[in-house]
Amino acid sequence: MTQSAQQMFDLHRDILDQAVGAISSRNFWTPYPESMRKYPEDAVKAAPSRFESLLNQPFTLNSVGSTHHVGGEVSPYGFELGITYNQPSPDELIVAMQVAMRDWRDAGAQARVGVCLEVLSRLNAMSPEIAQAVMHTSGQGPLMAFQAGGPHAQDRGLEAVAYAWQAMAQIPATAQWVKPQGKHDPIVMDKRFHIVPRGISLVVACSTFPTWNTYPGLFASLATGNPVILKPHPGAILPVAMTARVVQQVLEEAGFDPCLVSLVPDTVDAPLTKTLALDPAVKLIDFTGSNTFGDWLIDNATQAQVFAEKAGVNTVIIDSVDNLKAVTANLAFSLSLYSGQMCTTPQAIYVPKNGIETADAI
Repeated sequence: MTQSAQQMFDLHRDILDQAVGAISSRNFWTPYPESMRKYPEDAVKAAPSRFESLLNQPFTLNSVGSTHHVGGEVSPYGFELGITYNQPSPDELIVAMQVAMRDWRDAGAQARVGVCLEVLSRLNAMSPEIAQAVMHTSGQGPLMAFQAGGPHAQDRGLEAVAYAWQAMAQIPATAQWVKPQGKHDPIVMDKRFHIVPRGISLVVACSTFPTWNTYPGLFASLATGNPVILKPHPGAILPVAMTARVVQQVLEEAGFDPCLVSLVPDTVDAPLTKTLALDPAVKLIDFTGSNTFGDWLIDNATQAQVFAEKAGVNTVIIDSVDNLKAVTANLAFSLSLYSGQMCTTPQAIYVPKNGIETADAI
């Protein structure tokens, strides 16, 4: 483990211990406040101008091999972002990631978890700025973009790190196995155990919640030793790119190859997800999106473990109510929230043939 990675782990050890306690107790706990008032006023006020400073120019990230620029995001609030991103050659990137994975694997669980916790801490400090990027790519309102794109997404990332740490901490680094042999000398074996990553992880982000649905796969894979390809939705690249930049900076500071987490953006006209998903080196896939493509990944990317969050059919059964006005108001809110695009939006409402019982009548 590098000295920097050890310092990161020690700095955030208390948060890690509390997170492990929370996943064991299932009680509410978070180190990332969801109220914007809990963040420095200067950071909140500066967030719009920081977002604007990213517009109409290339977004710089560490890239491997030959690249070309892609972009085309349009804010749902009525303007083009004008940002371009390097698209690395998938073949060259995967080779570089396989080389970088060796040091990342050998660094050990503490180093990897320390890096992940430092990344989450820095992302949390950037929550107001990330909210601007989420708002102007997904179309969410300011408060929802802040909470879902910032602290709530970070909660999900921390939860993934906590579960990864809990599992890895159960594996001893060394052990001496001694079997008595009666009058003869015992059989003694000195054992060493290594946590072995599966391989390259592909995280396919969605347009509606570009960080909230991305962080679990990103941090679970990274903490357990797997390099991560971040493949953002063409319409919501910026929040994922900002995340990738922070991860790369922390990796480099800790003494690791920043290409361990790399952005591979594409366009609607020239998609890359299938090419990436079918590469034999890709062993983990985290996907959020449609049933059709989720099913395709499961059926075709058979060399990888696929985790697919696909669309569901959410139903509401209304049998009886005490307060009809309150129920209908809540139902209307659920149906219209985020233009009905949320995965929790009700899609079918069932009512009794003979009517709904209320406090007054049927």
